[in-house]
Amino acid sequence: MTQDRELQAIIQRYARRDERLAGLERYSLLRPEVWQMLHERQAAMLRLLASHAAENDVAMGPVAQWRMTEVGCGAGGNLMDMLRLGLLPQHLTGVELLPERLEAARAVLPAPLRLLAGDASQADVEPGSQDLVLQSTVFSSILDDDLQRRLAGAMWRWLKPGGAVIWYDFIVDNPRNPDVRGVPLRRVRALFPQGRATVRRVTLAPPIARAVCRIHPGAYRVLNTLPFLRSHVLALITKPS
Repeated sequence: MTQDRELQAIIQRYARRDERLAGLERYSLLRPEVWQMLHERQAAMLRLLASHAAENDVAMGPVAQWRMTEVGCGAGGNLMDMLRLGLLPQHLTGVELLPERLEAARAVLPAPLRLLAGDASQADVEPGSQDLVLQSTVFSSILDDDLQRRLAGAMWRWLKPGGAVIWYDFIVDNPRNPDVRGVPLRRVRALFPQGRATVRRVTLAPPIARAVCRIHPGAYRVLNTLPFLRSHVLALITKPS
């Protein structure tokens, strides 16, 4: 499968998903499972970043100097989180394949924040310029191994020595959704063979989370104490200095 064909296939998969979920508000932050997933991931990511910054204090400097690119920035939610963390808009870049999502991001993000359209593996990001590169549930939507490798290679080139990829994605297949596939940890390590990965297993599997939160929101925290019920990996993959 050529790269262009896979990119078109990704666009079609997202269109099918949007059509299937129209009106369901499955990802609304008012849903108890959604805000608990988000808060868990944000807290775990902040802990990883705090540890990484402490270990690389001289190389990274203060947060206001950090530069970050997000692959698949969607409507800009993760980039807004980075602004709240203290990164400056002129140091942030988002890359998004879907035009309607890029327009949504542009509507809410500050003008100095750079937004790029199209294939992230070809994005205009200077090699060795980024302290952080973020991807959140992007690779599980790429079913072509070659495109995964090209994108991972681009992300790695963008990083400064001592910089890190922030990776969040699910590790198990969803048998009811052929448009995605899990990215197991061994695959993550193969995509970034030179990286040093700090890994956390997070996120109660969404079908379980939705079911138990209909009974009581507190059930999320109870079941999430069982690591084998967590479906995602959050990793910080550091580039050697």
